Amino acid sequence: MNTEMRIQNVDKLISHGNLKGRRIVAEILEAGLKAADPYNNVRKLIRKEGNNLIIGCREYQPKGDKQSTYVTFDLNKIGSIYVVGAAKGVQRAAKAIEDILGDRLTGGHVIPKKGDQKILKRIGVTFGAHPVPDADCVKGSEKIYEITQKVKKGDLVFTISGNGGSSLLTLPAPGISIEDVREVTYKMQIERGVPTQDLNTIRNHIDLLKVGRLSMLMKPAFQVHILMWDAGDPLPTKMGSSSYDKLLTQNLWLHALPDQSTFADAVRVIDKWDAWNDIPPSIRRHLETADPRYESPKREDFEKLSFRIFGILPRRGALFEAKKKIEDLGYRPVVLTEWMQAEAKDAGRVVAQIAKNIENTKSPFTPPCVLMSTGELLVTVGENNGIGGRNQEFLLSAALEIVGSKKIVMGAVDTDGTDGPGTQFIKGHSKTPCLAGGIVDGYTMESASKKGIDIVDEIKRHNTTIPLLKLNDGVIAKQSVSLGDLAITFISDR
Repeated sequence: MNTEMRIQNVDKLISHGNLKGRRIVAEILEAGLKAADPYNNVRKLIRKEGNNLIIGCREYQPKGDKQSTYVTFDLNKIGSIYVVGAAKGVQRAAKAIEDILGDRLTGGHVIPKKGDQKILKRIGVTFGAHPVPDADCVKGSEKIYEITQKVKKGDLVFTISGNGGSSLLTLPAPGISIEDVREVTYKMQIERGVPTQDLNTIRNHIDLLKVGRLSMLMKPAFQVHILMWDAGDPLPTKMGSSSYDKLLTQNLWLHALPDQSTFADAVRVIDKWDAWNDIPPSIRRHLETADPRYESPKREDFEKLSFRIFGILPRRGALFEAKKKIEDLGYRPVVLTEWMQAEAKDAGRVVAQIAKNIENTKSPFTPPCVLMSTGELLVTVGENNGIGGRNQEFLLSAALEIVGSKKIVMGAVDTDGTDGPGTQFIKGHSKTPCLAGGIVDGYTMESASKKGIDIVDEIKRHNTTIPLLKLNDGVIAKQSVSLGDLAITFISDR
């Protein structure tokens, strides 16, 4: 069991305002954050017995996968063993494989998000930028590509995919520069607030490794695809017949697996967001040309490979652990939604208004109770470039609604420990931490007023990190895997 604290500044968070409520919310957020650690689950999936390497776990096997749960390899007969991957928190999953295999592991390369500390010894590490990729993402992807060229028949390869990989795993197609990829990512996701699934339809068609291309390059080897997500829910906004089918036909972001989108779909997304004239010319030419050599592999291509798929981190893991903590504390948990996707400031106001209604009318739930939600909020920044993130904006917008309340405390975090781009686009803030989120209550606006902080103006500029730090309301957490956002609203009865 992971006993290490994810939240690093609990003392400051619970030192002011609604002390009891803040302590409760901090405990619940900590429980949810701890669920986003893949190390123990990888060790549950993979084990070594003598010279046999046994891989499999019924809990992590996608429903609809007709292969037997377990696959066994004789370590005396298998060739090289590699680990490749890119995701936030990828090192924790890779570290488990290092610890299991020891010297029998040939090597590999992974790309975690900048801000992590290097913990791997036999597997190479290149830290990349997120949410907008940088040259280091390309360097790391080139290292992974080099490994794909070494793979031969009889080898075993573990791939690790998860949130953040769409930025971290970036190897642009010929004629497209990393600057072009950065521009399209920034203009679409940061300026326009385009959802990841729409953006990925574009990014997946301008890259040499994304959505199954990586796996096709290693087709001589047996591949074990470790998904740091729920094998039954690859894309929460879509429906499918079985978990296995969804992974192979609706995937847009687990990059060891194929997708079903096309160049034409990418063009339609750009038109949908009226962004064609803002897209770099090299990307427009690439999409219009639609060279079949650069089309992403589809299910029929992928199923010619030898592989297994396991999802080791149920998306609801953070929600489940938070819910269990709420019940342990003696309160009633209420799940508002298991996938919230909306503008952060609007979502914050709505949830805060629901909490106020419960406080004032005891409807639709009787306090004390705790409202919960997960998902992926959005922040459309336009030309503003403040330091902040979606959970921070959610909370400061909520603070405007719950001003004066003595019973409501709200907390929200991105479970990877880093909420939004942070200081990625701002110079002169190298010592400013990238917050995971924050905690606010009915006293937050009063504290801001005393310190001369104009919360309304800061939200307009999407500059939420600085005020949260000044108020000692920003959550600083150790980085790990992202299972989406986790929002907690505690309403007491006294």
